[in-house]
Amino acid sequence: MKNILITGGAGFIGSSLALALISRGYSVTVLDNLLPQVHGEDPNRDSYLWNRIKDKVRFLSGDVTSLADCREALRNQDAVIHLAAETGTGQSMYRISRYAAVNVSGTANLLDCLVNEKHSVKKFLVASSRAVYGEGKYQHPTLGPVYPGSRSPEAMTAGDFEVRYEDGEILRPLPTDENSKLNPASVYGVTKQTQEQMVMSVCQSVDIDAVALRYQNVYGAGQSLLNPYTGILSVFSNQMLQGKPVEVFEDGVESRDFIYIDDAVRATILALENSKVKNNILNVGSGIATSVMDIAQNLRKSYNADVPIKISGRFRLGDIRHNFAEMTHTQSILGFSAEVSLEEGLNRFCSWVLKQKFKDNRLEQSVEEMKARKLLF
Repeated sequence: MKNILITGGAGFIGSSLALALISRGYSVTVLDNLLPQVHGEDPNRDSYLWNRIKDKVRFLSGDVTSLADCREALRNQDAVIHLAAETGTGQSMYRISRYAAVNVSGTANLLDCLVNEKHSVKKFLVASSRAVYGEGKYQHPTLGPVYPGSRSPEAMTAGDFEVRYEDGEILRPLPTDENSKLNPASVYGVTKQTQEQMVMSVCQSVDIDAVALRYQNVYGAGQSLLNPYTGILSVFSNQMLQGKPVEVFEDGVESRDFIYIDDAVRATILALENSKVKNNILNVGSGIATSVMDIAQNLRKSYNADVPIKISGRFRLGDIRHNFAEMTHTQSILGFSAEVSLEEGLNRFCSWVLKQKFKDNRLEQSVEEMKARKLLF
């Protein structure tokens, strides 16, 4: 395989992946609409992500929601890495038609071309998400592993953020493996589940090797500092470096699996280049749970920022309590494990952030939008 199409290739993961593939001798085509929410109103001026790839890739300004754009992008490609998507659990709960149009219909357009038109695509990788699991896998003190539903807004309003089973027992989080029950808690999660199921089903029917990569929380140098809907590291960094207080939702104990961008890219390339990796679903994470409060405190220390960190008790509908990946399957299939520790990754991220020019990331606007729709309490 020589020619690689990356949809959403000007985004955080996509641009990093494009540069890595170019360094390995691939010819990379990027299809991207340079969304202002990610790249700013003037990408040439505002977007670090766009500027680092624009002279290095074959760039197609377009959108996966356009069948014609998909048709043009797929021409003469050997493999597709499908990253184009609307991201963010909170925003997905009120921009439902947009998330469905981009994530579901956009994926359908690509697959429609592959089924009904001539092409040279041999492999298709789709970016899925830990969001497909919802709350994921937990241990019940007597019942063993269980898969709880979403937490009660009434309980969280009263300050109880724990994940409880139907009998009221508090559950202990377990690493979530690829065979775990899929139980997305947000529209975003639903669309990612639909994406990967469409890809795995359709590609097998037309003899294209398919891989779904369930990325955990990917972070690092290059992630958008403009988008207030994704990436707590970016949101916290913006607040700290502007001398503003940092708000941590719930009780601060909620946790995520953070994987540095270089590791996420390496796992993706391993999945692309290994001819035996086909019709697989793989977690891409560190396998380590880190609390949101720990992230906030580590960032404040790294920036030497004299700002308060406020645990507000507020919460968003669609958010989960805990989720971290079981990485045994990915290790056995790809020989992959994360190499960049959280400490090292945060050092790299913070060093990069300090070199950037900050602009308004519209955090307050995003908060008001969610409050107005009764999605933030």
